[in-house]
Amino acid sequence: MSGLLKEARLRRHARVRRRISGTPGRPRLCVFRSLKHIEAQLIDDTVGHTVASVSSLAPDLKKQLDGKNKTTTAQLVGSLLAGKAQEQGITQVVFDRGGFKYHGRIKALAEAARTAGLKF
Repeated sequence: MSGLLKEARLRRHARVRRRISGTPGRPRLCVFRSLKHIEAQLIDDTVGHTVASVSSLAPDLKKQLDGKNKTTTAQLVGSLLAGKAQEQGITQVVFDRGGFKYHGRIKALAEAARTAGLKF
């Protein structure tokens, strides 16, 4: 990613982060997308702790992701994160798209998390 595009995304992310914040009852679902991988985590901003996280880089997911495209990978990451959240009793989250457009893989992850039971 070129420097100007990265700076623009970080400006958008900072603008969004001024308005939203995660709480213990409703953590922030933060998404990061690179060219090949996608990561999502639930963050409690009151204490600055990550409650749960899932990444397409995780070794246990490598077997499930063989031969799948990036959108399907994002859907799998979203549904796995929703499962981890529900194990900890979390049903509602605040969605933080990280300055990325709500389109493609970001949208696929969000919709998969919604269908798996998260509300946002």
